[in-house]
Amino acid sequence: MSEAELAARRTEQLLRECEQILDQAEYKRQRVESKKVSESVNSENTGSATAGGKRNKNRAANIAAVQLLMDAYPEVFSRDQVRPLKIGIQEDLVADDKVSRTKIKRALASYVRSPQYLRSFQEGAERVGLDGQPAGNVTAEEAEHAKGKLQAMQDARRERIKEQAREAKLKEKEERLSSKLDQLLSLNNRN
Repeated sequence: MSEAELAARRTEQLLRECEQILDQAEYKRQRVESKKVSESVNSENTGSATAGGKRNKNRAANIAAVQLLMDAYPEVFSRDQVRPLKIGIQEDLVADDKVSRTKIKRALASYVRSPQYLRSFQEGAERVGLDGQPAGNVTAEEAEHAKGKLQAMQDARRERIKEQAREAKLKEKEERLSSKLDQLLSLNNRN
């Protein structure tokens, strides 16, 4: 194997490690936000909510619903060992009747959109059924679809970071300009 191939493999490995670190940080941030939202909902039980507040409440509800499934079915749902789920597992969950239908829908939607779940889709990987046993394999098409979704998520994350940097730079520029104008006005008022 050439040095270039070794370097390419090492780079890919480092990128995967960085993505895992980012995912873990995002998960921790979501848990902190969830806790803050829960605390604010408990302390300020008002009827009016902002769009950001609704988003945080939805995120907290999603995290709570996923946690419900993780508690009820630890051999299937896990943050540490994410595996592709059986096709049709939603019907199995509803039939099992341990968790309400709305919470199942919310939890599954959140769980299957996570980067960890999408990364688990490798061609030939075993899907897991409600009993924790293998229930089919991931096809090449499914693996490619998951890879595309993951790439789109990463692109969106990069774009958000770039946009935040642009906004911060613009804000800094506006603040400098405002400061200079204030200084000019104060100098002008002295004269």
